[in-house]
Amino acid sequence: MLYASFQPTGLWWAAPIGFALFFLAVTSERAIVMAWLQGAVLYLLLLPWVGEFVGWYAWVALAAVQSLYSLLFGLGLRYALRRPLNASRFQVFTSAIAIAAWFTATEWLRSSWPFGGFPWGRIAWGQVGGPLGWWVQLGGPALVSFITVFSGIALAWTTWFACAGRFYFFRRYTAPSSRLYLGVPAAIALVVAVGIGTAVSINSSIMAKDTDMEASDNAHINVAAIQGNVPRLGLDFAAQRRAVLDNHARLTHTLAEEVRAGKQPQPDLVIWPENASDVNPFTSTEAAEIIQSAVDDIRAPILLGTVSPEHNSMYAWGADGPGDVHNKRYLQPFGEYMPFRDLLRMITPLVDRAGNFQPGSDNGVVTMEPYSLESPSHYPVEVGVATCYEIAFDGATRRAINGGAQILTTPTNNATFGFTDMTYQQLAMSRMRAMEYDRSLVVAATSGVSAIINPDGSVVEHSTIFQPAILSANLSLRDSRTISAYVGPWVEWVLSAMGICFVIAGFAIKRCGVTSGKNEPTRHPNRQKAQ
Repeated sequence: MLYASFQPTGLWWAAPIGFALFFLAVTSERAIVMAWLQGAVLYLLLLPWVGEFVGWYAWVALAAVQSLYSLLFGLGLRYALRRPLNASRFQVFTSAIAIAAWFTATEWLRSSWPFGGFPWGRIAWGQVGGPLGWWVQLGGPALVSFITVFSGIALAWTTWFACAGRFYFFRRYTAPSSRLYLGVPAAIALVVAVGIGTAVSINSSIMAKDTDMEASDNAHINVAAIQGNVPRLGLDFAAQRRAVLDNHARLTHTLAEEVRAGKQPQPDLVIWPENASDVNPFTSTEAAEIIQSAVDDIRAPILLGTVSPEHNSMYAWGADGPGDVHNKRYLQPFGEYMPFRDLLRMITPLVDRAGNFQPGSDNGVVTMEPYSLESPSHYPVEVGVATCYEIAFDGATRRAINGGAQILTTPTNNATFGFTDMTYQQLAMSRMRAMEYDRSLVVAATSGVSAIINPDGSVVEHSTIFQPAILSANLSLRDSRTISAYVGPWVEWVLSAMGICFVIAGFAIKRCGVTSGKNEPTRHPNRQKAQ
């Protein structure tokens, strides 16, 4: 059920139901094993794309490592869990908060450590398109994960007490009169969680319409995304690097012809993907001439991806050549750099295909100047760039927004993952970032899926996988900042600290109870009488 919430399945409601089923079944004694099993199944289903061309062992190994964090969640769950049968209303309510906060803490650890973390499987990404996803504007993806888990617990307890007194199992422990004891509060908590998300969604839609109605023509720009495609699938797609560059240049010339014929509007900005020019234009005069020719023909600056021995870079290339640059800051371990290279070389020679890039240090904002006074846009545009893997990390887009980004883009290269779910999962993250910061966002992929996204997370246009494509749309420029941009990582830190404190307190209480011989559960008098 958790897996079904992620794209491309995209059933956002499956995650709360999945957690509800989990919390209905789990007990303190089985918490560790059940939590680990849930995590192992989730990541085995979610991550097959990792081994598409590398081998199944990479997929299984990553899923196994990720499941260890679920095992850690189960360890804390042993001490935070309070079942409704043997606890007071206050204990069950605090237990629900403790469990959701502890899950947030383990997800924070998974997203931060080791090698910078792996935030790909955050529960929040499965909530794009649903009412719970709009909590992202208030506290980022961490708050969405917290609310999703909390909603699952509330749904579990609501179901529990709705069924109390109807089946023999429940009659053994619970008096019929106690069906509303926690059922009503749990139902209220569930309605509040969904209701606030829906309210934020409606408010954002109203504000977006008002902003668009009041905005002047200068608050909108036309942006084109070029998907040139690659000559072949697999890890060796870049063997014909010149062909990849030629593909993107050719489609840009095609767009220029359509603009002159009146079939397409004149773009203000053009976005090429990551690795669109793996032939380094700073060492290859021919590559630089190809890029400059495309810029001159389309009469708009192009944001394009290239590489050097040190960096994976995105350059803003205008009438006068290269300008601002974003060097990728959040690098993909075992791909863009290789930890334990010498050790892993004994397992597979594929480790030597990994790069040796160094992380950048900029804020992710590049200024794209208008090509000439004939361009519809007569002023610079601040573009926030999160290259491929970076979109999963909160700091990448937050740093760009706080640096003045008026629009966001995710240039990406997914060709090494073939026809898998990877590109759709990444697109969901881009949609969530657009919602989080109320910004239009452009996804430009070498092989797809490319997309143009509105600030409300809706997709204006999108391409298909491994097909050349030109996308174009008018998008709004915005300078506002959401609550998530203001509070930064503090919501995640506070929730994680709460979860850790609750688990420590639960551990201490249980230890004291066992030591003093008071570990037998205390039953409510009414329950004893009914029994």
